[in-house]
Amino acid sequence: MGGERSKILVFGASGYLGTYMVKASASMGHPTYAYVRPVKPGSDNSKLALLKEFESMGVTIFQGELDDHEMLVSVLKQVDVVISTLAVPQYLEQLHIISAMKEAGNIKRFVPSEFGNEVDRVRGLPPFQALLDRKKKVRRETEAAGIPFTYVSANSLAAYFVDFLLHPHDKVDEVTLYGSGEAKAVLNYEKDVAVYTVKAATDARVANRVIIYRPQKNIVTQLELVSSWEKKTGRTLKRTHIPEEEIIKLTETLPFPDNVPAAILHNIFIEGCQLSFDLREDDLEASNLYPDYKYTSVDDLLNICLVNPPKTKLSTFG
Repeated sequence: MGGERSKILVFGASGYLGTYMVKASASMGHPTYAYVRPVKPGSDNSKLALLKEFESMGVTIFQGELDDHEMLVSVLKQVDVVISTLAVPQYLEQLHIISAMKEAGNIKRFVPSEFGNEVDRVRGLPPFQALLDRKKKVRRETEAAGIPFTYVSANSLAAYFVDFLLHPHDKVDEVTLYGSGEAKAVLNYEKDVAVYTVKAATDARVANRVIIYRPQKNIVTQLELVSSWEKKTGRTLKRTHIPEEEIIKLTETLPFPDNVPAAILHNIFIEGCQLSFDLREDDLEASNLYPDYKYTSVDDLLNICLVNPPKTKLSTFG
């Protein structure tokens, strides 16, 4: 694809991760396009402000529904690369995008909305497994349609989980740990997830491959995270552990979708599934593939939090 000047379309562009993706694409010099739901009278002012910000960056905005096949096809014919950041409830709506890409016939790379665990190599408790199975269905439909793809396993979004686990803006004296707190997870800063994704989506080496974001400095346990934060703030935090049995019970007794976050916490912070498999020699790992890019380590992010704690807004962290 020549790598540098691909026309990139982002679905879910006004969402939490989509915003990072649009800004990364535009800042890296790609002609960038955003597909968002139609803005209705009385719409959220923050969304209107975001779309104006996108326009000021030179981003072309399309407003449309995901089931408008004709519009999807007409938009897709104008671009080279499609990156989807649709939220959990919309995962299967990507089947509309796949159908339209197949008809358009010109898409050089599709990155479906995943950005979590490597769905073909991990399993979870039933509520989380159902989510993973939806992601796998999108993968298999993409392959069946013959659309070139890049699958992204970004593991956990760091600013979101640092906010969730440490509450840095509240200056709390107590933290909740899930299980023993000793399982290792991978926390990658959202801005880096977006940059790595744009790089991978326009890199011939990652065509029809999975890329895993597992930088060494971003592998951390909950206990290590809390200890690092204590050292930086000079505070001692009371640790309250929720045992595994209690988390499992929540996944079985809470109604859907309230049971999903508990199953995700179990998978990441108790089972340690993000580190449950070793990288093979032929696996693509982002920080190894792009060694010149200086990613934000967990320690760097905690330093940022000392000055400007994140206030994240993610409905379901999947």
